[in-house]
Amino acid sequence: MRTKAVGVALAALTMGGAAMAAGDPLERYVWKARVLVVSAPDAGDARLAAQRQALASARTGLSERDLVTVEAVGGDAEAVAIRKPLGLPADAFRAVLVGKDGGAKLTSPEPIPPQRLFSTIDAMPMRKDEMRR
Repeated sequence: MRTKAVGVALAALTMGGAAMAAGDPLERYVWKARVLVVSAPDAGDARLAAQRQALASARTGLSERDLVTVEAVGGDAEAVAIRKPLGLPADAFRAVLVGKDGGAKLTSPEPIPPQRLFSTIDAMPMRKDEMRR
């Protein structure tokens, strides 16, 4: 009997994951994390490399602000699914800061320096509440 319940629970989790994969891939971060979406036409994009490098030097600040990075590179289904809700072009670089509420807060055609990300986040009412706690 218990095995059957575990099997049903696993099936429900699997179907839920498939439903989420078919929808907005950023939905799982809403109210949990801020997201920097980095979109580039291909893996060789110089701005993609610059954004990665800038973020690598700021890991502590990213963690303190609950900021995760999601990349949409190339034209596969996952990249298309990430770009779609934000209306991002597939043929150009874009960096978009998405707040915990799921809304775009900052969009740039160039890499966003960590200090600009941090100052934008730190000015948000939710972040101010987080810093007070």
